[in-house]
Amino acid sequence: MSWILTRTGRRFDLLEPAAHMIEPADIAHSLGRQCRFNGHTLTHYSVAQHCYIVADLVPVEHQLAALLHDATEAYVGDLVSPLKQVLPEYRQIELRIWHAICARFDLDTELPPSVHDADLIALATERRDVMPAHGDAWVCLAGTQPMQARIRPWSAEESSQHYFTRLQDLLATTHRRAAA
Repeated sequence: MSWILTRTGRRFDLLEPAAHMIEPADIAHSLGRQCRFNGHTLTHYSVAQHCYIVADLVPVEHQLAALLHDATEAYVGDLVSPLKQVLPEYRQIELRIWHAICARFDLDTELPPSVHDADLIALATERRDVMPAHGDAWVCLAGTQPMQARIRPWSAEESSQHYFTRLQDLLATTHRRAAA
């Protein structure tokens, strides 16, 4: 068996994902309940809120891509980056899911540089605001400054609702209306 059952009752095939299997409500629901950093945060801090923050940091034309940049995690979970790097098969599965998401929402499979930059700014801010203090440097954050604003983590329910509303708003106000 290579499929999972989503919140909306859809069958999602992990090995053969397709655009018709992608449902915005499933993404919002799952990402709102998944905690970043494998749950090693000071309090619940969701992948959905992370994506929302990343979307706030990019130009309007890249907000949909930013909001969806971690949408694969709604289907395969949020594995910590060091583990992803040593699991090439997992990365291939995640890439196929990303392509299905891009097809569903009419996105380029290559994320804009602004999304990568914003993702690092969000990460630096998360390290400061939601992670335990630790002296070791995070090499990936060299030269990246956190946002001035502090993160106030949302509950799982708030995260899902804010994410879903933002996704629907972006879909309604762009050329991607057909993807809604």
